[in-house]
Amino acid sequence: MPVPTRRVVLISGHYFGSKRRAGFHHLAEAYWRAGWDVTFVTAGISTLSRVGGDYRFEYPVREEAGRLVAVRERLTSFVLMARVHPRNLFLPAANRIAAPLFTRYARTPLGPLELVLRQAHLVIFESTPGLLLVERIRRIAAGARLVYRASDDLRMLGVHPLIVKAEEKALPTFDFVSAPTPAIAEVLASFATIHVNPPGIDKTVFDRPTTSPYQGGTNAVFAGVSHFFDYATLDAAARIAPNVAFHVIGPSPRRCRGNVVFRPEMHFEEVVPYMQHATFGLLVLPPRDPRLGYGNKVAQYSYCRLPIVAPAHLKVERANMCVFERGDPDSLRLALIEAERMEHSPSFAEGVLSADELAAVLAGEER
Repeated sequence: MPVPTRRVVLISGHYFGSKRRAGFHHLAEAYWRAGWDVTFVTAGISTLSRVGGDYRFEYPVREEAGRLVAVRERLTSFVLMARVHPRNLFLPAANRIAAPLFTRYARTPLGPLELVLRQAHLVIFESTPGLLLVERIRRIAAGARLVYRASDDLRMLGVHPLIVKAEEKALPTFDFVSAPTPAIAEVLASFATIHVNPPGIDKTVFDRPTTSPYQGGTNAVFAGVSHFFDYATLDAAARIAPNVAFHVIGPSPRRCRGNVVFRPEMHFEEVVPYMQHATFGLLVLPPRDPRLGYGNKVAQYSYCRLPIVAPAHLKVERANMCVFERGDPDSLRLALIEAERMEHSPSFAEGVLSADELAAVLAGEER
């Protein structure tokens, strides 16, 4: 008899068709490669999002709202559009007044997604307002394994307090809770048992040979859209190392020195050659707590055997890290020199998980 198709539902803050490729995109592809029936849900999106300039409205999220959209065989996308969703209004009084309205997000109509959930074997939540739906989805997907992949510490993201409370309430009810770093796991450890599993990357894409997009010379790359990009450190690095071409892919362009090239957001497959052929990677981020996720970039750069220039406060312990103290030009100069001279050792890729390996762990099928 044929083996029944396993069904997984991934509840993310991302839109599946976006140019951006986050961890949940890679997990979706990993489950699809493993033969699962995959449904990728975009949560935490509403008409309120559009008012705030949400990038997801660059895509057909309104047209696809409430519909199961076939991407390919065994892979569907679903935009869970609500009228409003919990969003930080940045004034304690405003957040308190809006809380009763925002709690209605937990009752957002699921439409055809409800039937998919009833048939699911595995449901994985990301750190989004979708956490308000956990109790309800637990009842609907009664036979499924429920997993929480805490990609960030919500407290550091500045989300509405309702989402933090929903996370704390839901944590003990999950069958498995996974965090990408010990710092995030430590924050959540008082609510549940937390397993530390580093980010999983799509190794199949990085293993493909590509042509260098560079015109020779020394090239540093930052790849990935980030709301926390450190323009001041980028400018300082460009001044300290005029021989280096700094390629910044994703963040909004700013006036910088002539050896800085800003490139618009690209499809993930187009970004990969920039990482594969770079001299070193950049992880230039302003002061931020290590409980905010950054591990995906570290994993991707490391798998490409790149040295990584990063601020010391991120506390990343890998052999390819060239760390500096933010605001200290001498420290930054030494980190840049070290990265430029460092050999691209195959050992840098050791310990980097594939998305397939992480998917197996979250499904309880660790290899």
